[in-house]
Amino acid sequence: MKSLFLVAAMAAAVDAHYIFNILFVNGQRQGGEYTYVRRNSNSYNPAFPDIVNSNDLRCNVGAKPGNTQTFSVKAGDKIGFKVFNNELIEHPGPGFIYMSKAPDSVNTYDGSGDWFKVYETGLCRGGGNTDGNWCSYNKDRLEFTIPPKTPAGEYLVRIEHIGLHEGHRNRAQFYITCAQLKIDGAGGGTPSPLVKIPGIYKAADPGIAYNKWTSSPAPYVMPGPKVWDGN
Repeated sequence: MKSLFLVAAMAAAVDAHYIFNILFVNGQRQGGEYTYVRRNSNSYNPAFPDIVNSNDLRCNVGAKPGNTQTFSVKAGDKIGFKVFNNELIEHPGPGFIYMSKAPDSVNTYDGSGDWFKVYETGLCRGGGNTDGNWCSYNKDRLEFTIPPKTPAGEYLVRIEHIGLHEGHRNRAQFYITCAQLKIDGAGGGTPSPLVKIPGIYKAADPGIAYNKWTSSPAPYVMPGPKVWDGN
């Protein structure tokens, strides 16, 4: 009976796909779907761990520069990325926001420069085997505050959620998009640690090849670099 329940639960999870393609600034929606977010070619479908060594890990499959508007914000603004079509984040797992400063116009930038992590969300309570213990579960967006000391400039802002319901089968699901923001402010900070994408993950990382289907799951270890402390 337990095995039948497991199969049924995993089958139901397959269809709960999503994509972060709507920008919110200080609680207000800006534009429509993909106005300020680069359009990927795999729609709301996930990528899988074979993406970790691909340039597609930056902004998702088919998400290219040149066709997306850039929105102007200020350091200290609260930024949100909402799931399309009034859907929810219906898989257990962590969420992340990374940023990469473009050398000039972000509209032509391919994300090959340095990246830093500004936000992460994982477990709010208990173990990873209970979906509701994940802070982002059943939410409709990922939100963060731009660190006040962020150097001014144009940025790719990378939104990512990793669904872990098939992590034990080496089939963790990656939901990734990139927004284009121009950030104004006094700056003064030095973002770190700086990383390249690809290069932040390995498919075998414990936070990616994670088994939630056990009564005593391992303590969850966040993949990728540490979050910039804002200084």
